[in-house]
Amino acid sequence: MQGLVLDGSNNTFTVECYDKIKRQCSLKGKKLKSDIKYYNPLAPGDIVSVEIDKLDEKRGQILDLHPRKNVFVRWNVKGRSPQLLAANLDYLILVTTPDEPPFRPRFVDRELAQAEYQNIEPIILCNKYDLKAASDADLQSRLSCWEELGYTVIRVSAKTGEGLFDLVKIIKDKVSAFVGQSGVGKSSLINVLDDSCVLKTGSLSQKYGRGTHTTTKGNLLRLHINESLTGGIKNVETSIIDTPGIRRFVLNDIHPDDLALYFREFKPLIGKCSFGMSCKHITEPGCKILEAVNAGVISEERYESWLRIREEMITGNWED
Repeated sequence: MQGLVLDGSNNTFTVECYDKIKRQCSLKGKKLKSDIKYYNPLAPGDIVSVEIDKLDEKRGQILDLHPRKNVFVRWNVKGRSPQLLAANLDYLILVTTPDEPPFRPRFVDRELAQAEYQNIEPIILCNKYDLKAASDADLQSRLSCWEELGYTVIRVSAKTGEGLFDLVKIIKDKVSAFVGQSGVGKSSLINVLDDSCVLKTGSLSQKYGRGTHTTTKGNLLRLHINESLTGGIKNVETSIIDTPGIRRFVLNDIHPDDLALYFREFKPLIGKCSFGMSCKHITEPGCKILEAVNAGVISEERYESWLRIREEMITGNWED
């Protein structure tokens, strides 16, 4: 029987089978055939084949993994291997905040580059837009910059409800993953979208202004959207993968020299420099990307972000 992976850890996964029964399943043979050695073999959103336990219909074994439409991955520094965060997505929702925790545009730029590499459509969701810091000029400049590049940016507040109608219009009847650093309010947003969900929410570290981990493993949730957010339409559903908060997002499987391919505004200019594909886009004369920065076609902030991410990739010293 086919089933959908909802969550899992170690060798036990919760699978929602096509007969609507949720089963606790282990991997048959304790591993799946894969060309890539992932930190975790399966992610929420994966489709698998299950053999039902003959003695307990609430248990089973996972026989194989069905081909994925896509997968969102980050490099797990501690585990020294790529970590699957979510699979078979329609949208990747990159949750950030103006403050509490502080706005980190380079964190979002890393996520955007990984999403471009994985060919998943990202949406930037600025939560806590009710905070005073939402009027900050640097925040507004960066949000506008992403919008000019063609990214969808939604400004929301789980506290006041601002922007939630716009979010629901996009995610209804879709599969999306909420990804972001700890404390940005992913669980709070889910609780507001469906008040029958009561996910634990955390507070910020007073010393560092960072969020504490409340979601410890990825979990695919079937949400019934509140009618107050649908214009009174009943039975509107969506599937959200709530991923654990990330303090350090490290890119996976992208070479530093290829990073420019995954910055949207850089990509059309690659190969057109005087040094062709050998151009590093740093000091070379005739570099089309540098010319675009000097002409204001590419923002200095995004170019600086690209430079610093590239340096992190080369040195391995990633910003938290």
